[in-house]
Amino acid sequence: MRKYLLTAGFALMATPALAHHPLGGMPLETFVHGALSGVAHPILGFDHLFFVALVGIAALYTGRPRVAPAAYIMAMLAGCFMMSMGISLPDKEILIGLSLLALGTVVLSGRSIGLMPMLVLFAGFGLFHGSAFGDSIASEEAAIGGQVLAGYLIGLGIIQYAIALAAGWVATRLWKATSAKSVEVRIAGAAVAGVGLFLTLENAEGLLFNMLSWSA
Repeated sequence: MRKYLLTAGFALMATPALAHHPLGGMPLETFVHGALSGVAHPILGFDHLFFVALVGIAALYTGRPRVAPAAYIMAMLAGCFMMSMGISLPDKEILIGLSLLALGTVVLSGRSIGLMPMLVLFAGFGLFHGSAFGDSIASEEAAIGGQVLAGYLIGLGIIQYAIALAAGWVATRLWKATSAKSVEVRIAGAAVAGVGLFLTLENAEGLLFNMLSWSA
């Protein structure tokens, strides 16, 4: 039963996703306000939460379980900072859905694809996750003050790295998953891939409806 605690915990934490703000909408004016907002964002958004947790699990089988997640963190922060400067990445919601589908499928396969390809996957999708974080709040914070943005980025980076390491700890200590072929690891991959498939189909449906409305 313990091996399902992580999934259940994620589901519970995802419930208030609509809030996406730990301060109840109050103005963000200090470094601490920014840090609190950065800490809350990946916890309140289930798509980001699931992805970074699976990053921590997939990183276990690259040989660099602590270093590999840093590729995602650095790229995510870069994407977020770019967005705060007004540089937006296109189709980020589509790419975020695809990121869950792609990484989930890799983990589900039970194969370790090697350190460098995994780093590229982490960093490539990390840019889009970061841009989404920036789109939702960081650009507003940057306009308020640099200290708020700095707090936001630091809080965001620390909490996501902690989530990745915690997920890896659960996989090794609770699930006793010694290889990428472990059943529990592959189940986690299947769950995230399923969420990614749902989001991808939802995004595709939205695009289709937009095209039909435009053509009409």
